Amino acid sequence: MTSTHTILLVDDFEPYRSLIASILDRNSSLYLLCEASDGLEAVEKAREVRPDVVLMDIGLPKLNGLEAARRIREVAPSCKILFLTQETDAELAREALGSGAYGYITKRHAETELLEGLAAILQGNRFMSKELICS
Repeated sequence: MTSTHTILLVDDFEPYRSLIASILDRNSSLYLLCEASDGLEAVEKAREVRPDVVLMDIGLPKLNGLEAARRIREVAPSCKILFLTQETDAELAREALGSGAYGYITKRHAETELLEGLAAILQGNRFMSKELICS
């Protein structure tokens, strides 16, 4: 990753958003553009600011992450969506990728997989948490 890539971070738990922001700070080519705490706000912010990547939980208030992803694909089709969720069900991960997402990372592996996953999707590749590949 050589140029700066903008990120919209979507999670309803502010302390977790802070943790992810600290991970993103480790890479100077990633810029946390803005944050959202629910699915509806995520869709609106994606439409307004057109980030390169939307990092998003699935279990969100007002509008779940899967539906938010579908709507984001409509209003900001160039955004790459990477789910960052505690959900470890492989079928749900497949559904998430089917909603237009480029990747799926489980929260418990965010510290070790997030930067790798971002690099992969920014190159146009798909990324799946190793936890799900091995199950």
